[in-house]
Amino acid sequence: MLTITRELRDAIVAHARADHPDEACGVVAGPEGSGRPERFVPMLNAARSPTFYEFDSGDLLKLYREMDDRDEEPVIVYHSHTATEAYPSRTDVSYASEPNAHYVLVSTAEGNGTEDPYEFRSFRIVDGVITEEDVQVVEAHQA
Repeated sequence: MLTITRELRDAIVAHARADHPDEACGVVAGPEGSGRPERFVPMLNAARSPTFYEFDSGDLLKLYREMDDRDEEPVIVYHSHTATEAYPSRTDVSYASEPNAHYVLVSTAEGNGTEDPYEFRSFRIVDGVITEEDVQVVEAHQA
């Protein structure tokens, strides 16, 4: 299960909406081994595409060095789908290289059949296997 604060969930959704019609992407870092997402790091979609996302390799290297210095790891790797449901594509699965990360997808597609104007779903992707997990939204993380 992914436990995420309302503030972080809203930040991810706001980034997805701001970059629409292109896909948005980013990371939420947290203390190594905690599984607790804390630091929101929106990234630039280097592909600038409505159907594909790609982290800029320089930005990604900088982020990993930063996380290393701060004893953090990527707890959430997120991106948006602008025209399809929030479910990992074959390309998304092929890029999933963090076995401990939660892969969050936000769909900003029109008429996705939910009460909210977006879908927010989380998955584990390990060795090409996609497993959807529950998302628990909390007001704040417990200390």
